[in-house]
Amino acid sequence: MQQLYPAQIAEWASQQGQRPVLLDVREGWEVQTASVQPDALELLHMPMQSIPARLDELDKSRPIACLCHHGGRSMQVASFLMQHGFEVVNVAGGIHAWSAQVDPSIPVY
Repeated sequence: MQQLYPAQIAEWASQQGQRPVLLDVREGWEVQTASVQPDALELLHMPMQSIPARLDELDKSRPIACLCHHGGRSMQVASFLMQHGFEVVNVAGGIHAWSAQVDPSIPVY
């Protein structure tokens, strides 16, 4: 599975045929604590545990970048989605790395 650092996401998104999805798999309280505002991607929040039941809400024709706090949960979700035929990358380091590499205004927790 491809791992991309947050600093690489905008370039990756620009190379896709259509607007990719940034799938934030963190819990609701985490999203309220810290969230990203990606220009080139559509942000979609689905907590990790809800994804199997909500799989039909995702479009297989759109590339997906999975995001969590540090990259562990998103790696599990990305692997699950790949097994179901989705084109997926994992955001290495999660939102913590996004704050360090892309947008220091994002709170670290």
